[in-house]
Amino acid sequence: MAMTSFNGLREMAQSSPGHVVSVAGAEDPSVLEAIEAGLKDGLLAAAYLTGDAKKIKDGLNPDTMAKVEILQADSPAGCARLAVETVRNGSASILMKGSVDSTHYLKAVVNRDTGLRKGGVLSNITVAEMAGMGRLLAATDNGIMPAPTLDQKRQIIINATPLFRGCGFSRAEVAAVCATEKVSDALPATRDAASLAEEGADGKFDLFEIGGPMGYDVAVSPEAAKKKGLDHLPAAGSADLLLFPNIDAANSVVKSWKYHGGARTGSIVLGATAPVLLNSRSDSAQRRLDALLLAAAVIAGEKDDK
Repeated sequence: MAMTSFNGLREMAQSSPGHVVSVAGAEDPSVLEAIEAGLKDGLLAAAYLTGDAKKIKDGLNPDTMAKVEILQADSPAGCARLAVETVRNGSASILMKGSVDSTHYLKAVVNRDTGLRKGGVLSNITVAEMAGMGRLLAATDNGIMPAPTLDQKRQIIINATPLFRGCGFSRAEVAAVCATEKVSDALPATRDAASLAEEGADGKFDLFEIGGPMGYDVAVSPEAAKKKGLDHLPAAGSADLLLFPNIDAANSVVKSWKYHGGARTGSIVLGATAPVLLNSRSDSAQRRLDALLLAAAVIAGEKDDK
């Protein structure tokens, strides 16, 4: 059964053995709050915390100390390198970005010799729970790929497979979002969307049906889809995942969900050898905790695929 809320994901995660997370730059209070909440709830069994050891220790409750290992690192690059190393060697199963900047963090992740590369592209996805939706809604890529090509869009969809499988989907609907539903040479994204929809109809994506090109309104509103005579298309009015043509559109929509729609969100990077969390340094402890729930779903989805 497909999960429809973060509380559902939380219940599912608590039924599985706790995971081990490694944090790059753990001094941030919201990071430590999320880690302690994860340990208390049983989502996490242990944590590796890199950064300023004294600040990290001072920010933790004494009861937490037995479940964490603090690794001193004196620079953002050092924090990222140490955190990635603990995941790469199997000590941890989830990588989390703390107070380090994204540049140093991702550089450590994609390093060909010491990172977590799998071979394809990395992509970011944000999952949102919003009032009135009645289901979780995801958007990609809102954090990694500036202007994905058609081949990269295919990989972005494939990257999402373990997440959706781990969230209980046996079939999920992807809307290739564009400014118009008409295929136009002036808008290359519409051609990409039509190609992906055709490939989806031919069964080239294991878990996904794909509809497009379609506007945001058609993707999320059954009424809009019906009024435009497009309710027969896959994902029309019932999209589970919105595939955007570029990072500007995806990032803006996701931030509007957060700041205008009051959405509860979690974000995760897919396509690496382990779940990678790329939270904004301004994110709350709750958003970081919800990202950990997505990581647990990815791990469960990868097990189901074996």
